[in-house]
Amino acid sequence: MSVLVVTGTDTGVGKTIVTAAVAAIAAVRGGSVAVVKPSQTGVAPDEPGDLADVRRLAGVTDLHEYSRYPDPLSPAAASRVSGLPPVDLYGVADRVRTLAKETDLVVVEGAGGLLVRFDDDGTTIADLAHELRAGVLVVARPDLGTLNHTALTLESLAHRGVDLVGVVIGAWPKEPDLAMRCNVRDLETLAARPLAGVLPAGAGSLHPADFLLTARASLAPALGGTFDPAAFRAAQDPTAR
Repeated sequence: MSVLVVTGTDTGVGKTIVTAAVAAIAAVRGGSVAVVKPSQTGVAPDEPGDLADVRRLAGVTDLHEYSRYPDPLSPAAASRVSGLPPVDLYGVADRVRTLAKETDLVVVEGAGGLLVRFDDDGTTIADLAHELRAGVLVVARPDLGTLNHTALTLESLAHRGVDLVGVVIGAWPKEPDLAMRCNVRDLETLAARPLAGVLPAGAGSLHPADFLLTARASLAPALGGTFDPAAFRAAQDPTAR
């Protein structure tokens, strides 16, 4: 069973684009890929959600969304406000296990950050990863403030006994500022391993063929790409002469 959970240090950090990148590479390599979104918030019933972006960018059609709420809130809060039942993450775990028996890779994209609540009992995507014994890929921002958010996320994973696959920067700008360039090395220090990838800002607007090329260049070999974290680190090092 191969299951990868994608979470983030916050909302809007690029989880969906990273999910699509992982799925696109896996699919083009000939494997069967399913993508699961346990809970979609902030989207009306007739509007495209995150999985629509995955379909468009990665060409993956085995897509599963298990709950949807119209308000842009945490799944737990969105459920209460809408009057709709919360998603049962342990039920999701059973569904993912079934998918994994028939699929080479199942990618599960969380909502918001690692400890965002999915129900009033406080169940989180970290609990789902633990239940599935799945590794977690953490998507982080590049800018000022990311180190604290990332450190807290990684500590929470370790505390819960969940394996870290790596940290990916979700949207790297063409002209990074000094804080961003310094953060590259510090993010690797926090993760105790090289970056697992760096996606360029605006990757989600690319044509699917161009997106696949970008995904390959932006994710490390462990995720099927060719990204070289040492070369990237050296290029961004503000102390290099």
